[in-house]
Amino acid sequence: MATHKRAETLMDSVCEDMEEKPEPYFSFGIIADIQYADIDNGYNFMKTRMRYYRNSLTLLKEAVQEWDSESTKPKFILQLGDIIDGFNVPQKTSDTSLAIILAEMEKLKIPFHHIWGNHEFYNFKRKYLMESKLNSKPLEDEIGQLTINEDTSETRSDQESFYGYHFSPYPGFRFLLIDCYDLSVIGRDTMSIKYGMSLKLLKEKNPNEDLNSPRGLEEEQFVQFNGGVSGAQLNWINSVLASSDEQDEKVVVIGHLPIHLDSTDAICLAWNYKEILSALQSHPCVIGYFAGHDHDGGYSVDASGIHHITFKGVIETPPENQAFGTMYMYEDKMVLKGRGLVLSKTLHYRNGRKEEPVH
Repeated sequence: MATHKRAETLMDSVCEDMEEKPEPYFSFGIIADIQYADIDNGYNFMKTRMRYYRNSLTLLKEAVQEWDSESTKPKFILQLGDIIDGFNVPQKTSDTSLAIILAEMEKLKIPFHHIWGNHEFYNFKRKYLMESKLNSKPLEDEIGQLTINEDTSETRSDQESFYGYHFSPYPGFRFLLIDCYDLSVIGRDTMSIKYGMSLKLLKEKNPNEDLNSPRGLEEEQFVQFNGGVSGAQLNWINSVLASSDEQDEKVVVIGHLPIHLDSTDAICLAWNYKEILSALQSHPCVIGYFAGHDHDGGYSVDASGIHHITFKGVIETPPENQAFGTMYMYEDKMVLKGRGLVLSKTLHYRNGRKEEPVH
């Protein structure tokens, strides 16, 4: 009799555990800063960290194999930018290296959503990127349920347009990809208006001869390898988020550059990160912001309850380790299952009320 009761108690406990762990609505993969090049290992810009250029391809293959082996495959993968390294340029291997990386990704048979980082612009012109497989905007929803007042003047000129879109993989959830190099001197044609604006701003903030140097700067993010978001793009972001507020959606925003100081080194922030952060905090729908760029990674939750995750870079991950993750989305939280250097986390959604942000 006692054994039977013990078995019943054990079974009740198992049932309670099962009730506490419902199936996620959906999942998706995340990987950042692969920076593949067919060259020997070398040090980073500051000569402090080793970069494993060839091995990044091996780590990508392992990530693809693991995503493919999951019992319920991810609905999509977020590739957070810097897919190949700038060292491909002197080697004249940009096209070849990109083709090698994309061939591995295509083995997964699920969509990749691509962000553009500084290394995309070291290797390619914007026009090339818009016509390449790194332009995943064709995966954007044919939105009928959202009414968005977009500034169409932005899209009239290829030289001045930004790369951004949004999609909904599951009812009540939306993902918004933004262009952190909308204002930039590495991603713009030198004859474009935005190049002129960007160069003027950069030189006002950074008097150094080497514009990649933060030496003596009050605002360390104003270096050439970073960029910012234009007023027109901010208006578009606000329009998308306002519509998601009305639809009671939960939104994850994705950009290459971090926008919260506690989630990264100051030198890796977007130029106008405070403006971008303020825009996101003003919309109760936003639950998270995901970025790459800072290979050390980082995490913080801001005063409004938005989770800021900066993902570790594959390029600086030793061969015996890994750096990617799968995010599982639930009604009240998202759960990150990290691999290797990417730590697992349970992230509860903000309460949906507008709060006074504290930066």
